Amino acid sequence: MAFPTESLDELRNQSRDLDTGAFLAWALTTFGPSEPGVPSLAFATSLGLEDQLVLALLDEQLTYDPAPSGRIHAFTLDTGRLPEETLAVLHTNRTAFRVPVAAYHPEASAVEALISRGGPNLFYNSVEDRKACCAVRKVAPLGRALAGRRAWITGLRRAQSVTRTDLQRVEWDSANGLFKLNPLLDWSLDQVQAELARRGTPVNTLHAQGYPSLGCAPCTRAVAPGEDERAGRWWWEQADKKECGLHADPTAPAPARSFKFGGLS
Repeated sequence: MAFPTESLDELRNQSRDLDTGAFLAWALTTFGPSEPGVPSLAFATSLGLEDQLVLALLDEQLTYDPAPSGRIHAFTLDTGRLPEETLAVLHTNRTAFRVPVAAYHPEASAVEALISRGGPNLFYNSVEDRKACCAVRKVAPLGRALAGRRAWITGLRRAQSVTRTDLQRVEWDSANGLFKLNPLLDWSLDQVQAELARRGTPVNTLHAQGYPSLGCAPCTRAVAPGEDERAGRWWWEQADKKECGLHADPTAPAPARSFKFGGLS
């Protein structure tokens, strides 16, 4: 199938009035496989609340697909420092959903070099050292997971933090050279939790212990009542620094050219 040339604005207009389920159906159709069995659409999951909901919704959309893994590449980034509770969710998902979730790991040599330079907990030293750790354990594996894709889906919401208030439902990810789709953009945490409960979707047990946002064990703590949802992530840093580099600036413009699905024109 030949894909039409589209602009970012056109993609936003196409999907603007779709509810979340219809938006995901649109994404699966619009960014379909470039060839049989080779997904051009990816879904990155942290195995937290939002991503468990997106996985459930995607699984629902692909209920009657004989090979759902050929339509979308779902993956998580196993940094080597994840809590056991998070790894338990990855295991549970293997039987709870038809869509498999692959795990990408950091390169061993890069981790060894990082630790040799600053020690196993260098991320506490400075923002620069913390971002260096994130670059090795998260950003580089993400690049491998997204290689050759046309778009990726996230569980980002505007209400999560001050660094995400400018998010759009459809964005151009200039860092990775593909479109980024945020289906839960305007959902509140309460809405996410209510929908997960209604569906009986398995969730990370850390959420019940005060962890609305999940990351590596040494860099995540429970939040106190009244704190921001991501206050427990890198809690020793300023709120406007709390991104790991996976998500590029959403205000960065798309290249001044049109896009042809199946490759950039």
